[in-house]
Amino acid sequence: MLSVDMENKENGSVGVKNSMENGRPPDPADWAVIDVVNYFRTAGFEEQASVFQEQEIDGKSLLLMTRNDVLTGLQLKLGPALKIYEYHVKPLQTKHLKNNSS
Repeated sequence: MLSVDMENKENGSVGVKNSMENGRPPDPADWAVIDVVNYFRTAGFEEQASVFQEQEIDGKSLLLMTRNDVLTGLQLKLGPALKIYEYHVKPLQTKHLKNNSS
């Protein structure tokens, strides 16, 4: 059984804690395209998740994405695109950099 540990935050974002329990490696750089898709589905972006599959965005690509890539390159509606970047892509990038800057 798949268990997902999610927490609702005041700003409307949903934090998804990564572990091998939810089927993804802890480091987003190691995620396959399907891991990225499942991450966004789990985070409540079911409709937008398919775009990551269509564009073949894996973990390494996700970590390289800029705000402009998410807001315009994926051709998502502005509201979800802003939330995806600010509450998910940017924090994943920050966490990855912090964990790998030794």
